[in-house]
Amino acid sequence: MWTEEIKAESSLFAINFREIWHYRDLLFMLVKRDFITFYKQTILGPLWFIVQPLLTTLIFVILFGNIAKLSTDGIPQLAFYLAGITIWNYFAESLTKTSSVFTANASIFGKVYFPRLIMPLSIVASSLLKFAVQFALFILVVLYYTFVAQSIQPNLWILFTPVLILLMALFALGVGMIFSSLTTKYKDLTFLLAFGIQLFMYITPVVYPSSALPEKFQILAKINPLSSIFECFRYAYLGTGTFTITDLLISTLVIVFLFFTGVLVFNKVEKSFMDTV
Repeated sequence: MWTEEIKAESSLFAINFREIWHYRDLLFMLVKRDFITFYKQTILGPLWFIVQPLLTTLIFVILFGNIAKLSTDGIPQLAFYLAGITIWNYFAESLTKTSSVFTANASIFGKVYFPRLIMPLSIVASSLLKFAVQFALFILVVLYYTFVAQSIQPNLWILFTPVLILLMALFALGVGMIFSSLTTKYKDLTFLLAFGIQLFMYITPVVYPSSALPEKFQILAKINPLSSIFECFRYAYLGTGTFTITDLLISTLVIVFLFFTGVLVFNKVEKSFMDTV
């Protein structure tokens, strides 16, 4: 039985799904490792998945809701801010961790072969587990305000949730792989990205609705691919939001472009990154 196969060099745009599927056990192992080791020596363990968004939501309610008096389009503040925090945490964590794939795993990459895309995929998958816990908490809040307080009205757009999550994952993967590839040579970009993510949160409708933006800043909501995703998510679960199908389609096209650009850069750099990392 052949143990090696010699074939022509693959395209930089190529994603070998068959090979990735062949290494699925490694993917599951990496996800399990990230989940277990990160919280292994903490007191609360996975409860931090719940504590962290709750504390952040309470801080946002105090700062942006009660002090800054930012609009929530008539939605209860707890539900409004928790909606934004839940999906923002997933995007931000996936992007941050993906952006350091090469530098953080250089010792592994230099010793054994496996499809390098397994690493960023494992990051998105492990972040998805954390998102699932926080999303369950958000659903409980939605159920309370829907059936007890009767102050929100979810609709059938909730069926679109998997698509919204996929779009955020592709966006985080694309931009993360671009930065990961560049930081093998320009490590200063790590600090730039950390600052950029914090800034990006404030030009994304996380703590305010797009409708609250002054007219001259509405362009920021239009060119930000996440804006229509966040507004669609809020509209689906809270019954209010400013988005159109056209905006969502444009965001999808931009995200798909960034994803394939990230794959191109990632595939190119993975062949020689050990010389620069």
